Amino acid sequence: MNDTLLQAVIALSALLLAAAALAAGVRIVRGPAAADRVIALDMLGLLGVAAAGLAALVSDAPAFVDVALGVALVGFLATVAFAGFIARGRLAEGPQQAPGDMP
Repeated sequence: MNDTLLQAVIALSALLLAAAALAAGVRIVRGPAAADRVIALDMLGLLGVAAAGLAALVSDAPAFVDVALGVALVGFLATVAFAGFIARGRLAEGPQQAPGDMP
């Protein structure tokens, strides 16, 4: 592959990663629901993994692959934990009632 073409693809990839991170950040701030925020946070973690992979490609340092793997594992565990909180209703907006309470 031509070196100039590779540099152009890397620059385009970095630009697209930054745009996707900005869009995920907007979704984290605006919501509207807790599930939307959790999905956007998971997307931001995946973008971090992609950025670490891109950094490994640019710098030719295999240590960034280990960083990407660590971020992916932590992001997965965080998503599972947030999904459990949402399923139990602890992160839902508004007051919640216990399952046996009468309105």
